[in-house]
Amino acid sequence: MKNTKKCPKCQSTEIIRIDGSAKAYGAGNNIPIGATIFSYVKVPRYVCCHCGYTEEWIDLKDIPKLKEKFKG
Repeated sequence: MKNTKKCPKCQSTEIIRIDGSAKAYGAGNNIPIGATIFSYVKVPRYVCCHCGYTEEWIDLKDIPKLKEKFKG
């Protein structure tokens, strides 16, 4: 949905992006990578307004941070 602007389930093009957030006590759509909310990686959601299907994507600029934190 992020790239095609089309829902893979129902083919609707009515897609909205809901930005990720980092709030007090870790609330919000995020991945903690440090001790404070300022170091959290925010995870935006893409939502189909027709059928409700959702996808989550990590912004490309944040992938290196996740690789460093969670490398195996």
